[in-house]
Amino acid sequence: MAGWRTHRGTALRLPMDNLDTDQLIPARFMSAPRADGYGRFLMHDLRRDAQGAPHPDFPLNRHEDVCVLVVGRNFGSGSSREAAVYALVDAGIRAVVGPSFGDIFAANAVNNGLLPGRVSEAEAQSLAEILQDDPQPVDIDLSAGWISLAGQRIPFQLDESWRTKLINGWDDIDLTLQHQSAIASFRDAHVKSMPGALPAKQINAP
Repeated sequence: MAGWRTHRGTALRLPMDNLDTDQLIPARFMSAPRADGYGRFLMHDLRRDAQGAPHPDFPLNRHEDVCVLVVGRNFGSGSSREAAVYALVDAGIRAVVGPSFGDIFAANAVNNGLLPGRVSEAEAQSLAEILQDDPQPVDIDLSAGWISLAGQRIPFQLDESWRTKLINGWDDIDLTLQHQSAIASFRDAHVKSMPGALPAKQINAP
């Protein structure tokens, strides 16, 4: 996964609260291999009718090449399916910006290079009013922690460890490996202070 510090693209307003992971990708599509791409399943049942025809008035059907979504409250709530993030990423979305996110969704997003940028209710409303129904150019600066849209610079909140992971393209394992020396030192000291804590063959292992 490639890390990133800044991103320039197009933002779109998606005026929906409580858009959960089952709506982001219905469960019946999760048997398909990820290698084939999940972007085509993103919000499938919201974007298409029972016959599979696109709804012409759905925002993502009317506008292409969108990479930033300004969303409503509680985005990504519901089940813990990581496939919801896969669908967004495979569809070219690099950031979702809104007042609140499902906790597991947000963590999965960061592990896959997708920014869950949290803003206040007032700031989310300001962004929505700027966008209305028309996509606008947007700049995001991860290091500085702001999103720039139509001349306005709005800060977003992001846990510092998540910022580090996004910038470096790390997941949880990569982040843990940055502390490998400290972990090894702790283990050695712990084993010496409590030699009965591990079997002898593990104590003497290289």
